[in-house]
Amino acid sequence: MYEWRHMTTKERAELLLARRSRKYPKHSPPHFEYNDTYCFHLCAANFEHQNIIGATPQRLEQFSRDLCGLFEEEVDSCLYAWCVLPNHWHLLAKLANFTEFLQKIGHLHGKSSFLWNQEDNLRGRKCWHGCSDRRIRGPRHFNATLNYILYNPVKHGYVKAWTQWPFSSIHEYLENIGEEQALVNFDAYPILNMGETWDKD
Repeated sequence: MYEWRHMTTKERAELLLARRSRKYPKHSPPHFEYNDTYCFHLCAANFEHQNIIGATPQRLEQFSRDLCGLFEEEVDSCLYAWCVLPNHWHLLAKLANFTEFLQKIGHLHGKSSFLWNQEDNLRGRKCWHGCSDRRIRGPRHFNATLNYILYNPVKHGYVKAWTQWPFSSIHEYLENIGEEQALVNFDAYPILNMGETWDKD
């Protein structure tokens, strides 16, 4: 079980402070309006939804950094929202070259699998179950997907409030638009049954 659930309020505050002191993540979503037909919701899960990413908070943090880092050299791409959980991750992004970005994901999955299997002394273990994608169809789909990604830690029971999860872009999102507007957007673009058949632990 992920250690965050057992942390005291003080320990959680210290973890969030450390995260901010390292200016983590480096990439802050620049804006939150759908403006391009090349936006995608990407997600991938550990094989059979095992808690491999979440074996330690350090592993969660490093993978989050690596995942966001894929955008550092993506001049014409844009990361709008992201979330990394103990057994899967989500991205909402505009991708200039979809095929090349999927290759980057494949490389990251391969690199992380090798490292984690070495750390866990489980050489040959299958860590990932592919990567799925959904093209964003319009503004409503964009905003509902953004809400879904940021609310995902609550949906899966890791925290009670979306602001409590340190491994997502929720903090940058709230800094940009404020909590009041975020709640207005959440009501205006409900997630409904999104993920009901494909995002399960």
